[in-house]
Amino acid sequence: MLPAYLECSREQRHRCAPDELATVCRRDGAPLLVRYRLDWLSPDAVTARPWTMWRYREVLPIADGEEPVSLGEGATPLVALDRLAHDHDIYVKDEAQNPTGSFKSRGMSVAVTVAKRMGVPALVAPSAGNAGGALAAYGARAGLAVRVYVPRDTPAMLVEEMESYGAQVVLVDGLIDDAGRLAAQYARESGAFNVATFREPYRVEGKKTMGYELVEQLGRVPGTIVYPTGGGTGLVAMWKAFDELQQLGWIDARRPVMVAVQATGCAPIVRAFERGEEVAARVEDAATTMWGLRVPGGIGDRLTLRALRESRGHAIAVSDDDAGAAMRDLHRYEGIDATEEGGATLTALRQLLATAPALPEPIVLFNTATSLKYAPRPPSS
Repeated sequence: MLPAYLECSREQRHRCAPDELATVCRRDGAPLLVRYRLDWLSPDAVTARPWTMWRYREVLPIADGEEPVSLGEGATPLVALDRLAHDHDIYVKDEAQNPTGSFKSRGMSVAVTVAKRMGVPALVAPSAGNAGGALAAYGARAGLAVRVYVPRDTPAMLVEEMESYGAQVVLVDGLIDDAGRLAAQYARESGAFNVATFREPYRVEGKKTMGYELVEQLGRVPGTIVYPTGGGTGLVAMWKAFDELQQLGWIDARRPVMVAVQATGCAPIVRAFERGEEVAARVEDAATTMWGLRVPGGIGDRLTLRALRESRGHAIAVSDDDAGAAMRDLHRYEGIDATEEGGATLTALRQLLATAPALPEPIVLFNTATSLKYAPRPPSS
């Protein structure tokens, strides 16, 4: 349904109307969140629909009768670990099986659907790779021009993917936040809609469907969610989803323990969490081979840290080598097409199980993309 209103994530009194294309809060620049008039929604009504994320359209910003810009996103498998579980109840939510090979399909489907309805002339975003590929694909589906700004060292296959969908790709000296500044400037000058992470409220809505699917697939809220955290949209989105699901009557007040996983060379959320800070300082000279985690800073830090603390969660940094080794374990022992980011969640879980109090089960790890877009890294000697 169309939203009731858009609400500032920092100050709830700051609201804006849902019938205009939104960016961030005009009063303080914080991310906006979509709010609905949530009526009771029968799970039976939802399960009778096709198995895509759009089965939850009552809690997505889409008009009655409107067709989404869709490639069949969502509805990804929840795969039980057999050989690597070691007597624990562990699953992998495999987002590699989305249409563009990553969880970015979910957010871009919603953002492009709203942008098309609002009549935008073009779309722009910064990206480390997968978001740009998804935006290019959904922009092509909607018939909208797309420009993507990416760091110059982005893997060539990811750049080629964006260009193959017709996007204009601009290589940037620096990291994704440097690309973000150029994307924002282009949006101001051209009128293109900027769909950068947390710079608009609609990508969160697509990614929150991961939480809805988990509840459907497990029959309840997971005990623990271990999530690779760059910009933090997915983690924040699922935390929002569980509140909505309780309002809809699907779950009670129980919530999963949320675990944010970052790279040791780029861990702004981990550092802020450990220091008890409400905002995360930018990491200078951020370095990691996990491209999706090379996010030195962003405006979603308050929301990410809030979700971790409200869930009594954890924030853990892991090395590139350990993540790569765990990625290969998921390939060889479970047959799961994990990236290093997916491997990072397994590495973090191993550390937690060895050092922390018992984690509530079932435990869900997230693999957010396919490894096939990346050149393989040889094992460390």
